Amino acid sequence: MTPLSYAHGACAIPLLGETIGANLLRTVERFGDRDALVVRHQNFRATYRELWELVSLAARGLLARGVKTGERVGVWAPNRFEWVVLQYATARIGAILVNINPAYKAVDLEYAINKSGVSLLCLARGFRQTDYIAILAEVRDRCPQLRDTLVIDTEWEALLADANSVSEVALTAIETRLQFDDPINIQYTSGTTGFPKGATLSHHNILNNAYFTSERLGYTERDRVCIPVPFYHCFGMVLGNLGCTTRGACIVVPDESFDPRSVLETVQAEHCTSLYGVPTMFIAELNHPRFAEFDWSALRTGIMAGAPCPVEVMKQVQSLMHIREITGVCGMTETSPTATQNDRDDPLEKRVGTVGRPAPHAEIKIIDPATGEVVPRGVAGEQCTRGYLVMLGYWEDPDATRKAIDSAGWMHTGDLAVMDNEDYVSIVGRLKDVIIRGGENVYPREVEEFLHTLPDVAEAQVIGVPCEKYGEEVMAWVRLQVGAKRTGDDLRDACHGRIATYKIPRYWKFVNAFPMTVTGKVQKYRLRELATAELLAHSTSSS
Repeated sequence: MTPLSYAHGACAIPLLGETIGANLLRTVERFGDRDALVVRHQNFRATYRELWELVSLAARGLLARGVKTGERVGVWAPNRFEWVVLQYATARIGAILVNINPAYKAVDLEYAINKSGVSLLCLARGFRQTDYIAILAEVRDRCPQLRDTLVIDTEWEALLADANSVSEVALTAIETRLQFDDPINIQYTSGTTGFPKGATLSHHNILNNAYFTSERLGYTERDRVCIPVPFYHCFGMVLGNLGCTTRGACIVVPDESFDPRSVLETVQAEHCTSLYGVPTMFIAELNHPRFAEFDWSALRTGIMAGAPCPVEVMKQVQSLMHIREITGVCGMTETSPTATQNDRDDPLEKRVGTVGRPAPHAEIKIIDPATGEVVPRGVAGEQCTRGYLVMLGYWEDPDATRKAIDSAGWMHTGDLAVMDNEDYVSIVGRLKDVIIRGGENVYPREVEEFLHTLPDVAEAQVIGVPCEKYGEEVMAWVRLQVGAKRTGDDLRDACHGRIATYKIPRYWKFVNAFPMTVTGKVQKYRLRELATAELLAHSTSSS
């Protein structure tokens, strides 16, 4: 009988049954004099003991401002030390941290504040060319639950001074009443239609996910982790910050947002042993004109997530950047985020061809989306995840929660995946991204992986566009290597005889860059919008 696509990340190490604050205190007691947080663009450095004292001041300052357990505190800022301090301060008083995307404009900000009921908003003055204070002024009158704001750049010291009116005893009394299953974080998932949903996560969700992800990375108090990914996302605040503090490792922040030069300088200056990023970040670092000037020898591990990594890029990351123990991580905000992860010693084909095996204590199954039945190994279906890592639900949205998490506790991810006989999972696409061309299913990732093997192709993104004859047709957006000259006919000819004819893109578009999210993911829905509008305009002008 063919085995079914189900696997459990069995693990002898038990789950942590404590709050984030309690876990941080244990780390402080063990590694108080070791570096905890280094933020180079702010010239900020703190040991674990100093970080604990600063978090205590901020927590008492929040209490002094009337923030109570269960209330929502929004943070709208790029990466900076105050973000990290607020993350742990809110956890210690049981306030629910609401991560607000630094790229948000007025409509998005108003929605996030009102939907989650933010009572205190901590914000930077601005980010890049965006004036946060002006945007807030535009929506403030339409946010009735927002009673207070704190501009981090000018009012941070005042918050710490407010701590004088609340004792440590009072803070400790509040901490002792907190439960590890309490909600502690709301993260808005990036939707392609309508408004995003607020994934609600508990201490138990994100603390354990950080702990076990860092376990597979082999972190100890001697590790120094360079984190250029944004804190507002799980990658930064969970796998980065919490992943470090559960182990006594040092959080190293190169800049307020991703800049390849800052990463190069930081890895060398701080002797970083681990580096995080999405593939486009690693590519930008490798291609930086000063790459060869820097010493990468301290690096040994890291996380690459968010998108598939081309084989050649992975080879360069392991050899030129010395990150031989790089691991791939896959999941979603709703699963805290890691659901699958590679091991540090996985062979190259497993690192680039799969997203690893189920994370410790996580269950994964692959189902037929039409019937809900578990499919045999090697057959594509929707990936579902179950275990401690599944969110509590979408904030004040029971209908959306029921659609996402079934009665047996399985989170339906929307990812199309295949499980092999060794429990490794490969993502072949998204349910919504599958191209149905004349009755044939085309998985964009499969075509993208092939296109990445062609000479002169630096990056490829494959989408479906409307077609009267076939329903949908395949289109490839391609970024060529610097100096390369290729046409669609050249690449089409290179595909013939090597992939099925129905998978060969009919349309080709060459670009220098792709529309991206703040976290470095390509916005495929924007590619579809742009391509559809362009094809419609061409059709109209031709008729």
